[in-house]
Amino acid sequence: MPGLSDLPPPSATRWLRPLVWALLLAAPMGLGSLLAFNLNERAGLAQLVAVSNERLELYAATLDAELRRCAFVPGLVAGDGDVRALLAAPQDEDLRRRASSTLARIGVRSGASLVVVADAAGRPLASSQGASAPLPATALRALQDEASDYFVANPQDGSTDFVYLLPVSPGGEALGRVLVVLNLAPLEATWIDLGLRSQSERLLVVDERQVAVLSSVPAWKYRRMDDAEVADAARYPGAALESLRLPVQRLLEAGATLVRAPDPANPRRETPFVAQERPIVPLAARLLALSDPSEVWRQARQAAWAGAAVGALLGGLVLYLLQRRRAMRQLLQARNALQSAHDQLEQQVDERTAELLSANDELKRQIAQRELAEDELMQAGKMAVLGQMSAGISHEINQPLTALRALSRNALRLLEGGRQQAVSDNLRSIDEMAERMGRIVNQLKSFARKDSLHAQPVPLERAARNVLLMLEHRLHHEPVTVDLDVPDGLQLRADATRLEQVLLNLCGNALDALAGRPEARMTVLGRPLGDRVLVQVIDNGPGVDEAAMARLFEPFHTTKPAGEGLGLGLVISSKIVGEMGGSLRAHRGAAGGMVFEFDLPAMEDSHV
Repeated sequence: MPGLSDLPPPSATRWLRPLVWALLLAAPMGLGSLLAFNLNERAGLAQLVAVSNERLELYAATLDAELRRCAFVPGLVAGDGDVRALLAAPQDEDLRRRASSTLARIGVRSGASLVVVADAAGRPLASSQGASAPLPATALRALQDEASDYFVANPQDGSTDFVYLLPVSPGGEALGRVLVVLNLAPLEATWIDLGLRSQSERLLVVDERQVAVLSSVPAWKYRRMDDAEVADAARYPGAALESLRLPVQRLLEAGATLVRAPDPANPRRETPFVAQERPIVPLAARLLALSDPSEVWRQARQAAWAGAAVGALLGGLVLYLLQRRRAMRQLLQARNALQSAHDQLEQQVDERTAELLSANDELKRQIAQRELAEDELMQAGKMAVLGQMSAGISHEINQPLTALRALSRNALRLLEGGRQQAVSDNLRSIDEMAERMGRIVNQLKSFARKDSLHAQPVPLERAARNVLLMLEHRLHHEPVTVDLDVPDGLQLRADATRLEQVLLNLCGNALDALAGRPEARMTVLGRPLGDRVLVQVIDNGPGVDEAAMARLFEPFHTTKPAGEGLGLGLVISSKIVGEMGGSLRAHRGAAGGMVFEFDLPAMEDSHV
């Protein structure tokens, strides 16, 4: 085979080289695929035939055992004393009733669906269904025909019956006949159920008239296996006896054939099956098994893909060998070009690395500045809140100071007057005033402290009460009803100071919204929510419109009058909640007003 170097120049045959490559790949792929498919199909069909043959033997043995189950019944009935007495005196009604009772017991024990005793002319005398019960047309006809061991269709439900007939002729004199009918519906139902559950072989029992009298596919039952007319159609009352063609496609091993049959799921479409049959001795019937070869062909197709892959590998190896010499010629040129490109690339990498290091340092600096600015902004937010509260706080502290001065002077006068009890009362009042001032100052010092985030168990009720204490000066002067709805012992994992900062901002905003409102009400609510705690601050104020709702968490956006807010409170609160593992949300209340809520992780030992 010529090498690629022997081909005409590429400028004249630009299309020739890809065509040669395609042929070199396609030829071994096609050959490998075809070879693998044929070998795998042959092995798979042989295995399918072997397995199906074993199952066919089992099905044939099962059918034979079922037919033999009642083969002894006619002889047993013929030898019964009541039956012989009836045949000797066929007009005796009492003997008819006794014989019918005997036949009923024999039918129940043997599993026969019908047992009949008739006279020599075929007229019924006794029956397992009762002496006067009407008999099916097929049974009456069987008594007249004197035929035995054949299949008939049950005229009542279309199931298949097997007929046994035994002449009773002791001493050569014909006295009567015994008819036994075995219904094969249970066996057929077992085949149908097995086929539905396991997708196993489709079974057909074809009698001597080439009619499918039993089938695991109901649509195939009572259909002719050839185009000839059925000689005795009266055996199959109610059956259409349509043709069921099984055209042979090819012969397989062990007498099996590949045929096409109507698809059980779609009768209009034909499906290939592997057909095998066994004769039913001594009947002139046969048992036919149709196995689905689709799994064999699926595996054969997979093997074909594998064969194609092997062929492609061989074709690729050929291409590799052809290209090797050409590649060796280009290797030296490529090596020089690669070295040059490598040197240039190293220089570019060094330059780019230096740029990236510089950019990384600048980014770290900017991040540090931003974090510092965020901390300062958060602290500024605290100071802004403290500034807004300064007037009220001054009033809250000035009142106790004025009272302290007055009480101190009174205590001196009372002490000079020797009124010890009054002095003691004044000192207790002074202590209470000092304790109240200390609580306010300590809470403000804790709130204003600039600490890093420190998550710890925080009782929600205590945090809410601390916030309400800082807002006490406003609550004294504004007619607002405050509801604190927090279950006892409810704890969440948060930074106590920052949690109070968020609650203070939300409660302060609620009080601003409630200013001048009649029946103003603010609710601080806490509820366990799985492994988290839901916190809500609810007011019945005027709320905000849709446009303002969309911008609530934008920096420097405020709904307050000019000079009364920076528009940073909600931004800072949202960032604090996010750092503690939650999210701050806002929506309208069901009865008006606003609801600000957030959820934070609950402590494992938190309880209600």
